[in-house]
Amino acid sequence: MKLIHLTLELVTGFVFLFLIVKVIGKKLINQMTPFTFISALVLGELLGNALYDDQISVFYVIYSMGIWGLLLFLVEYIGQKFLRFRGIAEGKPSALIKNGIIDWEELKKNRITLNQLQSLLRQNETFSIREVAFCYLEVNGSISVIKKAKYQKTIREDFRMPPQPVHVPVTLIRDGEVLLDELRDAGKDEIWLQRELRAQGISNYKDVLIAEWLEGDGLFAQTYE
Repeated sequence: MKLIHLTLELVTGFVFLFLIVKVIGKKLINQMTPFTFISALVLGELLGNALYDDQISVFYVIYSMGIWGLLLFLVEYIGQKFLRFRGIAEGKPSALIKNGIIDWEELKKNRITLNQLQSLLRQNETFSIREVAFCYLEVNGSISVIKKAKYQKTIREDFRMPPQPVHVPVTLIRDGEVLLDELRDAGKDEIWLQRELRAQGISNYKDVLIAEWLEGDGLFAQTYE
């Protein structure tokens, strides 16, 4: 009888876990953030504890996993609809190196030592800090690196071209909302942004899925349509 009960719980837990991972699992695996990491651990604990506790019936396995899966889905749904909530739930990337200069305050804020920074850089095929123009710590703990022009794989000197400054693209609009902090950091204002959008036939911020500014290459904007 116990074997039948355990088999029923295993099959039920397997099916529900499969459904939850199928719906939101890609982000749990590929876009791991502190929140999704803890959520995955709790989901595993819920299933594991239910399977090995004789006092818990199949109903409680279904109920606990169903409620937790629903909560995860709601967080994902709200994050897609509301940009501010997404920033709270997922966080923002941190610039650890800007224009070749290590931002010591950002390192301390993210509790990263120089040894750890160098280790992360080496994992990205960068063996000297002098090669780095910009380095960002992503919300999932990985880093993204933009190398200085002369250290990039195809260097300009190979073509006898003068070195050019490296610029970081800045996202100015995301999901129809203007990112005012990023706009100010880029040295622009809303009047300039409206003028640039009108030049591309866009009259309303709400129509813009994403707009990105890159020095020397102008404004790239993509609408929902």
